[in-house]
Amino acid sequence: MAEVLSQQEIDLLLNQVKGGEETVTHEPQEHQALPFDFRLPNRISKNQLRTIKNIFENFSESLSSFMLAKLQSMVSVTVTSVDQIYYSEYILSVSNPACLYTFDIKGTDIKGILELSSDFALCLVDRLLGGNGLGTKQSKIITAIEQKVLNVIVDRIMMDMRKAWQVVDNFEFIMERFEADIDFAQITSHSESVLLISFEVLVGEQSFMMNICFATFAFDTILSKMTSKKLTTIRPGNYNGVKAHTIISNHLLKTYLPVRVEFGAAKISVDELMNLEEGDIIRLQTRIGDDLLIHIADKTWFTGRVGVVNKHKAIKIVQNILHNENHSKV
Repeated sequence: MAEVLSQQEIDLLLNQVKGGEETVTHEPQEHQALPFDFRLPNRISKNQLRTIKNIFENFSESLSSFMLAKLQSMVSVTVTSVDQIYYSEYILSVSNPACLYTFDIKGTDIKGILELSSDFALCLVDRLLGGNGLGTKQSKIITAIEQKVLNVIVDRIMMDMRKAWQVVDNFEFIMERFEADIDFAQITSHSESVLLISFEVLVGEQSFMMNICFATFAFDTILSKMTSKKLTTIRPGNYNGVKAHTIISNHLLKTYLPVRVEFGAAKISVDELMNLEEGDIIRLQTRIGDDLLIHIADKTWFTGRVGVVNKHKAIKIVQNILHNENHSKV
């Protein structure tokens, strides 16, 4: 319950207000100083970092689709951060033993490291060999055989990076070698800055980490092309402004589908099947004048009648079954 003021206290407050004795003081706000390291200039601007993040988001979508089909499990790859840090800081964050693949961009001095967490690498090996990805291995060292199995994923990552970077230029990412120790995978000096892109990979209910690290000392060639092109959207140049819906539709129109005609069906006993010989006749349930079912991609679409056109066997479409079924449901 609020405290009730006495009449004397009320009179005292009113006198102070009338006499102008009560003043309001504002304490100056303290601004927090942000440290600036002159040894680590930001080679890449915020706008360029945003563009790079968009590029790797497209890369993540492509890699997710590939791993979904390859691992036969729900896979999600997302970009968690894009940072500029010291190479020495990155080295301290890498576990030992590690699963590292060094690569470079053909025709440039840019080198990089693809880092898969040991648990992620072992999960990939287990699933690619037919397991459920929950296998336990005491040693985290990636053997030579496991490296060969992982090459399927690593080669795909290199290809997906090339596709994602086509909005800037046709860069070719070449994998060099595997390293289990970060000290042997040195791509720049410890005092230089690097561009670190971190990913979270969800395989089923398991969460893993993946990093891609670029040495930025030779990144100016890429940055200049990003600036000159004034990239505002991440869309391959050969699309020429055409909508994605139109491109996908054009590809679908060129897709071939299997067509199968069902001439009839019959039921026979196992004994009759075992005694069938050459020249025997199986009586079908379909009559000669009946319309035949036409299946397209294992789905019944039409009925038709057989005939001959220009000395070729053919079937004439009589009715659209699928269209009529859809209208009857409505």
